[in-house]
Amino acid sequence: MVKEYVRKQIEGQVLGISMPARAPLKLDFLNPPGDPGLFGPGSACWEVHGDFSAMLIGGMSALLLQMLDPLALAGVLGHSNFREDMLGRLRRTAQFIAGTTYGSTVDAERLIARVRQIHLSVTGVSTDGRPYSASDPDLLTWVHVAEVHSFLQAHLRYKNPHFPRARQDQYFDEYALIAERLGARHVPRSQRAIERYLEERRAALHCDARTLEVYDIVMDAPAPGASSRVVTWMVKRAAVDLLPVWALELFGRKPLNRAARAGLHTATRLSVLPIRWAVRNGAPALARRRVQGQVEARTGA
Repeated sequence: MVKEYVRKQIEGQVLGISMPARAPLKLDFLNPPGDPGLFGPGSACWEVHGDFSAMLIGGMSALLLQMLDPLALAGVLGHSNFREDMLGRLRRTAQFIAGTTYGSTVDAERLIARVRQIHLSVTGVSTDGRPYSASDPDLLTWVHVAEVHSFLQAHLRYKNPHFPRARQDQYFDEYALIAERLGARHVPRSQRAIERYLEERRAALHCDARTLEVYDIVMDAPAPGASSRVVTWMVKRAAVDLLPVWALELFGRKPLNRAARAGLHTATRLSVLPIRWAVRNGAPALARRRVQGQVEARTGA
């Protein structure tokens, strides 16, 4: 009884992030039966996005990386309550990723259309005098690349270090569909193309007082519940460690030495084990049941 109570408490906190009850759009991962969504069970993105722990680490790291672009930073700080509700932004991003990856085709399309509509109102002028728009195709590409790069790095470090290079390229190629549906252009579709893109973008990235403010907000973010304080502490440090060395340097941080990094990686892997044990009814599991519904009907199972 106690074991099951603990499991449900952990699972509830996790699902409160990835499948929030008060989300603007209600997603039905169980229907319609047989619908594979935009990608399906055999896809690389189902595999990469399937581990909540690695995705949480990657998502936090992606947010820090994204904010090194002054225009992305201006859009977030100028058109959201990020300062007061960083976890709210995390929940919205998590729902979008879960919905477009594992949701039904209709729900995925609804999410994409909603985000496109929201982007139309996110416009302004950054502190350096440049106009920005969340619908800017190049800015959308930057946000997308920062995300998928970070998600895959977290997957390789904390879930499956043996994920084949061909599947890595498949992942980037698959999820480029979402970026393009949102309006991005020239989206890199392979590991090599991602690395080349990041190298080319470095000259445009910058860290100032407002970027450091975002860093502090992320690092001071509270745990979703009392039972997840240790995990949250580890995840935040793992997210910073996941950043490229040049990004760490922009934030004024030094990479951990080899012993400290090894200790962090081991401690993080251990700290997320309870999450993997507890979560049984997340989006990936529900989506598999949805897809299998048609198979069961055909076979009479």
